[in-house]
Amino acid sequence: MLTLPNILTLSRIVTVPLLAAFLWWPEWRTGYAIAFAIYCLMGITDYFDGYLARAQGTVSKLGVFLDPIADKIMIAAVILMLVGKGVIADYHLIAALIILLREITVSGLREFLAQLQVSVPVSQLAKWKTALQLVAFGALILGQALPQYPWVALLGLVTLWSAAVLTAITGWDYLRVGLKHMDT
Repeated sequence: MLTLPNILTLSRIVTVPLLAAFLWWPEWRTGYAIAFAIYCLMGITDYFDGYLARAQGTVSKLGVFLDPIADKIMIAAVILMLVGKGVIADYHLIAALIILLREITVSGLREFLAQLQVSVPVSQLAKWKTALQLVAFGALILGQALPQYPWVALLGLVTLWSAAVLTAITGWDYLRVGLKHMDT
């Protein structure tokens, strides 16, 4: 149960409060730089926990359960902190809201479908969505550490909107599959 992939996944969950703490002070550039490093480390562990589990043949029910939860906790915490500190503001809130609502909806849908023993595999487009989300939030965090380079924050906002578009598309794809299994 406590295999290296599961430990990596658990480390992402445990690290979320630390990440949030460093995002707390809006004018502390060093805090944002440390938050960016933590965020990157969390992203790397996200990749390696799945890779190692498959490579070592140690895919576990605990890992399958915890990995998407760890991802959603991390993304939701970053969204809340960046919105709360005004990094994501005005109409960019719509993109963040699309991402947050999709994550909640797909989690509920997966839970519902699991009760029906219906598996919904992650699509290639959903993997691109995740990559764009990671880049967007990473750039938005880094942009606060490097305000002298406004293009970093701009890249974060452009990528945020790109991720939101893919988020809406993949969310609809999952919902469409799920609706086929619901009573009318």
